[in-house]
Order: sequence, then C-alpha cells, then structure tokens
Amino acid sequence: MPHSKRNRSDGGGGGGGDGCRSIVLPRRLLLSIFIVSPFLFLLARGGVHSQISKDSEAERDFATNQTTNWRERLAVQNLKSVLTKETGSSADWNSIQFKSENPIGGELAATEKEADGADGNLLTDTPTKVFRRVSRFLLSHHSAMRKPRELRQEKRAMELVQQDEEALVKLENAAIERSKAVDSAVLGKYSIWRRDNENENTDIKVRFMRDQIIMARVFSVIAKSKNKLDLYQELLNRIKESQRAVGEANADSDLHHSSPDKTKAMGQVLSKARQELYDCKVITQRLRGMLQSADEQVRSLKKQSTFLSQLAAKTIPNGIHCLSMRLTIDYYLLPPEQRKFPRSENLENPNLYHYALFSDNVLAASVVVNSTIMNAMEPEKHVFHLVTDKLNFGAMNMWFLLNPPGKATIHVENVDDFKWLNSSYCPVLRQLESAAMKEYYFTSDHRSTLSAGSSNLKYRNPKYLSMLNHLRFYLPQVYPKLDKILFLDDDIVVQKDLTALWSVDLNGNVNGAVETCGESFHRFDKYLNFSNPHIAQNFDPNACGWAYGMNIFDLKAWKKKDITGIYHRWQNMNEDRVLWKLGTLPPGLLTFYKLTHPLDKSWHVLGLGYSPSIDRSEIENAAVIHYNGNMKPWLDLAMTKYRSYWTKYIKYDHPYIRGCKLTE
Repeated sequence: MPHSKRNRSDGGGGGGGDGCRSIVLPRRLLLSIFIVSPFLFLLARGGVHSQISKDSEAERDFATNQTTNWRERLAVQNLKSVLTKETGSSADWNSIQFKSENPIGGELAATEKEADGADGNLLTDTPTKVFRRVSRFLLSHHSAMRKPRELRQEKRAMELVQQDEEALVKLENAAIERSKAVDSAVLGKYSIWRRDNENENTDIKVRFMRDQIIMARVFSVIAKSKNKLDLYQELLNRIKESQRAVGEANADSDLHHSSPDKTKAMGQVLSKARQELYDCKVITQRLRGMLQSADEQVRSLKKQSTFLSQLAAKTIPNGIHCLSMRLTIDYYLLPPEQRKFPRSENLENPNLYHYALFSDNVLAASVVVNSTIMNAMEPEKHVFHLVTDKLNFGAMNMWFLLNPPGKATIHVENVDDFKWLNSSYCPVLRQLESAAMKEYYFTSDHRSTLSAGSSNLKYRNPKYLSMLNHLRFYLPQVYPKLDKILFLDDDIVVQKDLTALWSVDLNGNVNGAVETCGESFHRFDKYLNFSNPHIAQNFDPNACGWAYGMNIFDLKAWKKKDITGIYHRWQNMNEDRVLWKLGTLPPGLLTFYKLTHPLDKSWHVLGLGYSPSIDRSEIENAAVIHYNGNMKPWLDLAMTKYRSYWTKYIKYDHPYIRGCKLTE
C-alpha cells in the first residue's frame, strides 16, 4: 500500500506536463491491484489460518497430554495394586515408568510392539489402548509368575502328604503293638490290626461267605412264602454247608479246605434265586427285619456277657481253690509248735514299717508281700499284718510258713477271732443279720434269666457281705499300739520302695490317698445320693474322690478325731440304703471328708482291671499299680498286656502251684 501511494504522488507531480500519461498509469495500476489483491488476500488469510490452526492444535495437544497424564497415573495405580498381589513385592512403585529402559516398562513395551506394531507408544496412545496393553501385560506376567507359585504349592502339598503318611504309619504300628498285647478272652481273638499273615485281606473270603449266607437266608424266606419248596430246600442245604465250612474262622487261613467249592455252589444257587425271586422291596423288608432281630440279640448277649463277667470276677478259679485246699490240709497236719512265725516281737514296734492286708486269696496275698519285699531297701524293717477268714486261715499260714518273706516279719490272723467285732458294736454286722438286708441281697428282684439278672448281681457281691471288706474302718482297734500303718488291697503290685510314705506330712489329716477325680467324673455325686438332705447339706457334690488300695493312715489322728465313730453314724443312717447303695468307698468318702491328704499320683496308678488305655510309662513309673475292676490278674478275664506285671512275682515251678496246674 505505501508503494501505491508513492506512485500516485509521483504521477501527480508530473501530471501537469503530460495529461494522457497520468490517466493511463493509474488505470493499469488499479487493474493490477484488482487482479493481484485477491491472491494476496487469500495468501494472507491462509497464513493466519495456519497460525491459528497451529495454536489450536497446541491447545488440543496440551489438553490431551493432561488427560493422558491423568489416565497414565490411574493406570500406574491399578498396575501397582495388581502386581503387588501377584508378586508379593513391596517395591517403590513411584519409580516405575513406562519406558524402555525400565524392566517392567521395557517388557511392556516389547509386548505392545508385538501386539500393536512398531508404531505403538504407551505414552501417546489413547487411554483405551493403554488399558488394553496393561491388561495384556498382566495376563502374560501372571502366567509367568504362576509357574513358580504352583511349583511351590505342589512341593508343599507333597511334603504334607509325606508327613501324613508317616504319621499314619506310626499310628498303625502303635495300634498293632497294642493289639498284640490286648489278646484276652474278653476282647476276643479277632482284631483288624493283627498281621498274622502278610496279606492285608486275610478275612475277605470269610466275609464273602457270611454275606452269601445272609442273602441265602433272605431268599429262603421268600422262596417259602412263594411256595417254591425245591429252591427253599436247596438254599437251606447250601446254608448248612457254608456254615460248616466257615465255622469259627476269623481269617481265610482258618477256613476249611472245601470252602472254595462251597462258595461256588452257593453262588450258583443265589444266582438262580435272584432270577426267580428277586424283588427289591421284599428283600429290603427282610433285611431290615433281620437287622432288628440281630440288634435285639446283641443287646441280650451284652447283658448276658455283663452278668457272666461279674459272676466270673466274684468266683475263685479252680487252681486257686485247689491251692487253698491243699495248703489247708497240710497246715492242720503240722504239729502246733511248727505253726508259729518268727520275729513276733516286731508286731507292735511303732518304729518299723507296718502293712495291713485283708484277703481271702492266698495267691494274691503272696504277690503283694513278695513284690513289697523284693522292692524294699531294708526288708528286715517291714512288718505284714494279714487278716483272712476262717476258711482260708490255714492256707494263708501254710503258704508263708513254706515261703517266708526273707527277713521281713509276717503275722496271719482270723477275723472271726476278733470277739469285739460283733453286731452290737458294728452296724454292718447288725444290718447283715436283719431280714430286710437278707431279702435285699438274696431274694429281692430275683431274675430267672441271665440277661435280666445282670444288674442285680452286683448287689450280691460276697465282698459287700464280708467283714474283711469293712475291717478297714477298725484299724486302731485291730492294731492299738501302732502310730501309722499302710493299708494295701490284695489286687495291687508294689514296684518301688514305699518307706517314704511314712515320712509324708499329712498336715493333720488322717488318710493319705491318691485322688481319682477328673473334670467331671469320680466326684462325690457319682457315689452318693445328693437328693437326700443329709448328704446335700453336709457335702460338696464336686468334691474330689480318692482311691482305696494304697492308703497311709495316721492312727493317732484317727483316734483323736474318732473316725470309727463317724463311720458308725453314717452307716446307721444308711440302714435302708438311701445314702448310698453298696461298697466301702462311699462311706469312706463320708468318713474321711476333709480329712484326706492328696498324694502324688505316681504313688498309686489305678485302672488295670478295666481300662486298656493306660500308658506303659505311667505304669512302669508307679510305686503301686492297682487291678481294680472285674479283670483281676488271676482270672482268665485279665488283660494280657497288664498281666505280666503281676505274674512275675509268682514262682510257677513251686510244687503246690504246679500241682494245681496254675500257669502263666
């Protein structure tokens, strides 16, 4: 534009001299301007538009970068949480950048290049692509991380399985060892843990044949009901043959040699019966009926077993009865001067260790005395006071005259010679002479069958009627010059020196005994009737019970507290048996209530006459073990795993024992 102005001024300056020229030049100039100006305008507009486009594009890029940075930070946070779970690492995630030099970023970039091509860029792509790439990376990374984790899990699982197998083997071996020891008439011959043969399924044929017999019985009933008498008779014949072949077998090796033929023949008959008689509903009904019948028989047999085991526990085996009779005969053949024991001056010496043993079993008494002396440090200081009944007095004397306890002192007395022990002084004797007591013990609730009479038999136990059992409440009267005495039952075995018991401080109490209570058993409410106000008002039902069998008694404190008088009072109150039913432990708990000092449990371990689960170490560490219960060690009922602790104190080569056929 300035150029055009200059031209006009020049033309105007010289226009006065050449008028035509001044007119022609402006026209040409105007024509050029009109022709060129649109192009200049379009060119100028294009430059401005380009600048504006660049500025707008810069603004859009800035906004996109802001959005991309925000999306990127969100992706990093999500990636951080996921990778932390997968890798278990607590690395500094702020240092992770999606660049090729970073290991994770480089791996991710490489993955994306493979997936999206060489032009893919995580920082400049859209958020959708970012998340898609992160997802792909996580999938590949998760697969890579899962392999070592799965290997660790498999390794740990194998270790646990191996530990379980080792523990199972140990349990099986322990059970096998226990089963070898527990092999008594009570528990039976058969045990699933016994390894009489190497074959695990040693009884599979026996069980199969018994299953065949059961199904044959079912089909025989159905055949008879459907009047198929030929098939019925054939089934009965096969049942008899299979029963003879099985017999009392508990293992395949015990089966008769003809059992395979019997099994095959029975299988053929059963196949025929299934074709002709099979009815699922009828068979189910028959099996259910057989099951109920078998259940009733089992209950009946259990009652009979209880009755017979109690009966066996209360009787004297033939061998011991033979021993007692032979000893008695020989004793009364002795001249009177040979019937006396030596060292009688020790019987009333309070400085020695005195034992009280009341028994009518010669063999059991001999084990108690022998085991005590063999484990004593100073046998010459031990004195045994034996009391028996009139029937066994001669046998007891004769045995210990023939087998004196070394340097120890022994004396045998007859309970019937205690003239002061009569019905006018002793409530138990008075009650036993009453008609009501005789009715209760001998004729009350009399049952005609074994199963029905099992519960009543325990009330007719001879020991509850014997004064030998109640003599423990009269120790100061029997031994008036002694200060302390150790009471022992005849079903115990002494395994250690017991002289330390005389030094135990009873803290003013009369009785030292081992307590037997657990969390909820062997407490006072188990033995006494707490519905009676005399019991409920004077005793704690949760008070801990204790055991007879090994008790250290302070006879001075006994006399001072009149223990025998307390016993008489409670025994008189129980004449109609409303406080307790039977035995000497319940009145003992009442009489010595709050007068019993608890001894350490290792002094006296109980339960060898009824519990098969006592630990061997506990038995071997005990000073005294007690076979309380029905399974006495001199009976066939005894548990063989415990019997050896008792039999080792018997000389089975002794002429009297061998002559009466007493064996281990």
